[in-house]
Order: sequence, then structure tokens, then C-alpha cells
Amino acid sequence: MVTIDEAHCISQWGHDFRPTYREIANVISNLKTRPIVSAFTATATDIVRNDIIDLLHLENPYVLTTGFDRSNLNFSVEYPSNRRKFVLDFLKKNSDISGIIYCLTRKTVISLFDELSALGYNVSKYHGGMSESDRTKSQEDFIYDRTTIMVATNAFGMGIDKSNIRYVIHYNMPKDLESYYQEAGRAGRDGDSARCILLFSRADIVTNKFLIEHSGIPSSKINYNMEYSKLNDIVDYCNTDTCLRKYILEYFGEIPLFDNCNNCGNCLSEIETTDITVDAKKILSCIKRMNEKFGIGLVTDVLKGSNSFKIKSMKFDTLSTYGIMREYSKNTIKDLIYFLITESYVELVGNQYPILKLTPNASNVLFNDEKVTIKRKIEKLPEKIESDYDTRLFDLLRNIRKDISVENKVPPFIIFSDVSLKQMATYYPITKENMLNINGVGSLKFEKYGDVFIEAINNYVLENDIKPQDFIVQPKRIKKASAPKVDTAAITYDLFKKGKTIKDIAEERGLKVSTIEGHLLKYYEMGKDVNLTNYIHPNFKDDIYNAIKTHGYTKLRVLKDALPEDVTYLDIKYYIIEYQKNA
Repeated sequence: MVTIDEAHCISQWGHDFRPTYREIANVISNLKTRPIVSAFTATATDIVRNDIIDLLHLENPYVLTTGFDRSNLNFSVEYPSNRRKFVLDFLKKNSDISGIIYCLTRKTVISLFDELSALGYNVSKYHGGMSESDRTKSQEDFIYDRTTIMVATNAFGMGIDKSNIRYVIHYNMPKDLESYYQEAGRAGRDGDSARCILLFSRADIVTNKFLIEHSGIPSSKINYNMEYSKLNDIVDYCNTDTCLRKYILEYFGEIPLFDNCNNCGNCLSEIETTDITVDAKKILSCIKRMNEKFGIGLVTDVLKGSNSFKIKSMKFDTLSTYGIMREYSKNTIKDLIYFLITESYVELVGNQYPILKLTPNASNVLFNDEKVTIKRKIEKLPEKIESDYDTRLFDLLRNIRKDISVENKVPPFIIFSDVSLKQMATYYPITKENMLNINGVGSLKFEKYGDVFIEAINNYVLENDIKPQDFIVQPKRIKKASAPKVDTAAITYDLFKKGKTIKDIAEERGLKVSTIEGHLLKYYEMGKDVNLTNYIHPNFKDDIYNAIKTHGYTKLRVLKDALPEDVTYLDIKYYIIEYQKNA
């Protein structure tokens, strides 16, 4: 038998495509007698699986998919304004348990490792630029619990089966969901609960685009359209406010029979739904007025009311949407745009320099008063903004910075930037906690210079009878304890057996019709007596089967768009189960 592990590397559609893996099929075909061939991978979509079968010339292979759901893992996406502070706050409460912190670049690994080491944490590092002996030592120190924290690039982890990893933090967003799920899946292999936290920043989108363009794989052997499509998928994952577990399972072709997993950051969030219909109309209208020819950056600048030469030269400052969202920060406007992309009101067209185009769904918002809601707090800029800083305090802090600069023989901006000093002169931070919330103030800089600046601000506040206010930080998602588990699908199944319709059950239980349908599909897939004949369109069976063969069943929306308008999601999910049974 010839066995190929990490078989997704064979497929150009796989997240870790390696051209040399393509030679395996040639080696096998040149053997005198063809052996049994087996291939294994933990993360492969339908397209990748089919590609592996074709490339290895497997004939009627036995295909076993054990399922992608890891119910003990708690997934969450966080949007911290200061990632270092988030990690340090997390480690203060979790320093005694094993965990991995994944970073996109070696530079970030080294920087974070140095900072954690200086603070006394028991930490190892791992990246491709280290010598083999150093990598082996770091890996063994972590595996044998001589260190509890591993800071690493994606070079670490393949073949690692350490069972007691209680968290995996992605300091940066990976370039696709397959990579993310494989790396996050190294947590909780003993079946006990573990956390998988992705720290999202739009800057990571730019970094990942650069890595795609400079992958080291010859351009003739890489499908850039596919790489950018995968990047868009994980950006959508980071921006959705629906169940994260459901999003992941649908991506890998499984039919989640729930809308709420009750064990992810979105499902456990207590932040109330916010109506952003007005803001959505402003954004959609601006894209339309700019003739759907520009990207996120320029659309954001127009909505923000930027005075840039480019905007004035193109006369975008004369548009009715110019400056219409001036009360929001640029980052908030971009977050809203990405959310509208995730919810299919807007699409990104193109690869390296994508432009924004409206989808047909946008018309429902612009002209038919369809509501747009988001389960996230949308912050307007505080009344006191940077231009309103205390100039006298700023000059005082700048002189202190100059003295430290001369004494330590380093440029002033290395100590603190002007932006940092202006924020100090705006919010008067007189405690370590508030100082660490200032942009550009990390733990190491605070240890070196923080006390001097806090003392100066404290004296200034007392001398001028100023009441310092807390620095405004981004709201954090509040977690709530999981409720006792109830087999809610069983209740639905019992009511359905008693003759009640799907609509009646939904109204009686106060749930969505789609949720009730999911409950019944679960029992139908289990082989229970669930007669859905009256709810299914029999004439669309062949259409749906053909669409599944063409697109797989990775994303229900893709199938829906490829099918006649009358086809429902219940039709699609029902026939996917039938298709799987027949297959």
C-alpha cells in the first residue's frame, strides 16, 4: 500500500498545495504493479476530495468522511484595537495551561516571543528560519510541558498530537478557512473544552494578499482567482454575526442541523441586534454613485468626507454621499462594508485590486425597505477627538520625550509617537490600565517609560484641577454561561408526529421556520419517520443533483444562486441528504 498523508497538498484547490506532491501519482503509475493507494487529510472540501481522486487515478475508491464538527471547541472572532494587550490580558488568566499563538510572519513571532519572555512567561517559539536543532528543542519543550506557550508561524503543528492544548489564538487571520480550521483543531484533542480565538484586523487582508503573490510557487502553477476566493471566505467568516460553527461546517460541505450552536462567540454574545438599515443605504448609495468602479478604501474616504486630492480631482466631493458618515471612524465604515459583503448585499470583483459592486439583494434595501441588522455594537466617534487635545500638556510630554531621547540616544518617535502623546493629552491617563489603552503603548514601552509620563500627567492634572476621564476602548463581547442542553429537535419531531405543520410549530415555539426545518432534517437523516413530501418540490430533484455535482455542497448560497428561483433551502438540504445516501 502507498499512503499519502496531508493529501490536500496534492490539489491546487487545497490550502497547502505543494507542486512536488503532484509527482506522487507519477511514481505510483511507474511501478510494475499498482499497489493499493490510500490518502488522508483532516481538511478537504468536496472540490479538493474529488481532485485528489482524479489526480491519484483512484477507481471507485472507498471514501470515508468522519465529520468536521468539534463540539468541544469554542470558536470566537475578536476585534481588539490592541492585539498585544488582548493577548497579555488573556495570558494573565491562563498562564498555567498549554496553548498556541499563531502569527503570520516570523517577525511577529520573534517580537511577541521576546515580549512574553521579558515578562516571565514560560514560552517557546517556532518558525521556518530557525535551525533544525532549535526547532526540535522548542517543539519538545512544548510537547513535554517544559513550556506552556508556543508562539509560532504555520510551520509548527503538522504531526503534533499534544492532547492538552486548551487554546489556540490566531494573532493574525490566516489566508483561508482550511488553514485556520486545521491549526485551530490542534486544541482540545483530549475531548475536553478548549478555545479557538481569531484576532481580526483588516491589515491582515493586505498581508495575506502579499503572501499569495509571493508564495514561492511559480505563477503558472497557482490559481490566483481561487486563492483570493478563499481569502474572501475567511474574511466573511470574520465578519459574520451568525453561528461560527455553522459557517465552518457549511464550508466543508456538512449540513448543520442547527442555527445556534450555543458554543461560539456569536451565539453566546449578549450584544443586542442593531438596526443599521440607514447606514447600509448610505454605503450602498455611495457605491452606486461612484459607478461601482472603486474599492473599499476610496468608498470609505468619500463616506468619511476626506479632503484628499484624488477625491477632489474626481469630483467625488460633490456627491450627495460625500461626508455622509463623518461621525464614524474609517475602521467602523470598513467594518460595515465588509459586513454587507458577508451578507451578500455587495460583492468584491477582481483579485489584487478588487472593486465593490452591488448585488441584486442591494435593491431590496435601497428601494423595498428591507431591514439590515447586525449583532454588534457600532461605535460613533467620541465627542472629544484628537484635534481637541490639550496643547499645553502635549508640549510638556513632548519635552519629556525629548529628554529621554537624548539620554537613551534613540529617536523621539521610538519612545512614543505624536499620536500617542496627543491621545495622552486628550484622555489624561493616570493609571497603568488607562495608559495601556493609549495607541502605541505596549507593555515593554510602559515598563521603560510609562511611570515618567504618568507622573507628569498626574502632576499636570492636580495643578490644573482637571478630572481625567477613562480612555474610550472598543466594547468587548460579553460571554454568558451555557444553558443546560435540551434536545430541542426532539420537541419539534414530537409535535410534527402529532400532525402539526412546520409553520404551526415555529409559531408555537417562537422559532424561525428554518430552525424547525433543520430539526426535522436532522431526524430525517437519522432514518426516522419524517414525511416531508408536502414541503418538497419533486420537480427540482434533477436540477439540484446536477448543481451538487457541479458546485459540491460547500455553500448553500452558491447552490441557491445556481438553481431556479422557486427552489427553497429546504429543497436543497433535503436533496443533499438524499444525494449523500445514494452516493
